[in-house]
Amino acid sequence: MAKTGVDPIKERQRQAREMERSDNTLRKIAHEAFEARKAELKDDGKAGRWLSPLELHVLPKLGRVPVEEIDQRDIRDVLAPIWHTKADTAKKAMVRLGIVLKHAAALGLDVDMQATLKAKALLGKSRHQATNIPSLPWTDVPEFYKSLAEPTLTHLALRLLIVTGLRSKPIRLLQIAQIDGNVWTIPADVMKGRKGQTTDFRVPLSTEAQNVIEQALPFQRDGFLFHLFGPGSSPMPPCRVLWNAGV
Repeated sequence: MAKTGVDPIKERQRQAREMERSDNTLRKIAHEAFEARKAELKDDGKAGRWLSPLELHVLPKLGRVPVEEIDQRDIRDVLAPIWHTKADTAKKAMVRLGIVLKHAAALGLDVDMQATLKAKALLGKSRHQATNIPSLPWTDVPEFYKSLAEPTLTHLALRLLIVTGLRSKPIRLLQIAQIDGNVWTIPADVMKGRKGQTTDFRVPLSTEAQNVIEQALPFQRDGFLFHLFGPGSSPMPPCRVLWNAGV
């Protein structure tokens, strides 16, 4: 190369770039599509787990397939096992696939933009009947609250959730520094709302709420009130509060 006037290092870099551009597998394009969209998603797509339906049900089988080669039969085959049993997840995966194909087309790749619509026609109408998660009648809440008598991490977190009327995320991510007397100031990015919300949320704490927080103080770790213990521990994950309470 040097004798012909070509810089070997630059040529090697050029070849590496060519190889990277030729990697048009579904997995790579899916992650590129996610990166392009995550700025408009809540918590950069982490809260809604944008990629999860694909990671769980599509990419294990089709991840290494070049996106140009994917057709409606491939999509039908990977989603058929959950089309009638996990309809919501299957539909989310189908929508995500459509977005990935649009992203691939925008890159100039020769993909079938109608593949997801054709796959839906092959799969037919879902027989799955969605059922709502039952809720506790408000008249039963006092009795249920009394049943949370154990001073455990789970019971205390659930009691605080009830007396403040908040969602689980602010409870799980509660930091001691956010408490000032009888006022709890929740950062805007922890509250459910539109992306870019900048106003913190102030919660007045009743005597009972302050009592629950006082009982939970021995569990605090790294500034978090409801912190799991053990290797690799972190603030209490979603649903742990309700699962542990048997709800």
